[in-house]
Amino acid sequence: MTEAIHKAALSPVERTTGEPLSLSSRSILLVEDDPDIARLIDLHLSDAGARVDLVADGIDALARALSEPWDMIILDLGLPGIDGMTLMRQVRRVLPALPVLMVTARGAEADRIEGLDAGADDYIVKPFSMMELVARVRAVIRRAESSVHAKRQSVLVAGDLILDTDNHTVNVAGRAVDLTAREFALLGEFVKTPGKVFRRSELLERVWGSSYEGYRHTVNTHINRLRIKIEADSANPKYIQTVWGVGYRLDC
Repeated sequence: MTEAIHKAALSPVERTTGEPLSLSSRSILLVEDDPDIARLIDLHLSDAGARVDLVADGIDALARALSEPWDMIILDLGLPGIDGMTLMRQVRRVLPALPVLMVTARGAEADRIEGLDAGADDYIVKPFSMMELVARVRAVIRRAESSVHAKRQSVLVAGDLILDTDNHTVNVAGRAVDLTAREFALLGEFVKTPGKVFRRSELLERVWGSSYEGYRHTVNTHINRLRIKIEADSANPKYIQTVWGVGYRLDC
C-alpha cells in the first residue's frame, strides 16, 4: 500500500467550512479489485455519508451498474473479467449521464486521454490522497447534478403547456405549435409564473425591453396572435385570460 494512502487512512474526511456537497444518501458503486484500496475508499466515502457497494471484477460490475440506480461509479482500470476501459464504454452506451470517476495506476497522458475519451468524467492516478478522492467525487457529482438542473430549467411546464427554451419548441396539450421569437418570449413569461397578473407595461418591458418606443398596443396584438395559435377557441380562451383594467394572466 502506498505511503499516500497510508497517510490518508490516519484521519477521517476533513469537514470544511465552505459547505461542500453532502454525500449523504448518495449511492456509489466502487469497482476495485485491490482489497486494501477498496477498504480505504469505502471508509472515507462512508464517513462522508455515502452508501458504498463494492464489486471486485468487471463482469459483476457491469451487471450491478446496469441493474441498480447509482449516483456515481468509481472504476479501476485494471480489473479481472472485463477491463475497466471496456466496462466504461459498455456502461456509457446504456447510461450516458451516469457520473464515473476512473481510478488507475496508469498515469501517462495517453492513458488519461483514453479514459476521458471513453466517457470518464474525471481521472485520478494512484497513489492519491483519500481526501482528494472524496473532493473529486463531490465535484463530479456536483457537475452532473448542475447539468441535469440546467436541462430541467430549459423546459418550462404549466399545465399542458410545455416550452423547451433550448430547442425553441412549444407543445400545447400534445400538439406542436409554431411561434415567432416574440410570441415564444411572451408565452414564456406567462408559463414561468402561471396565475400572476401581468400589466401590459410590464410585459412590454420584459419582452420588448425598456428602450422600446414603438406602438404600446403591440402587447394586445401579440396576445391575440398567441390565442389564435394556442387556444382551441381564441374568442373564449382557456389559457391567457384578460384581467380587465389590469392586464393578462395565464390559467392552467
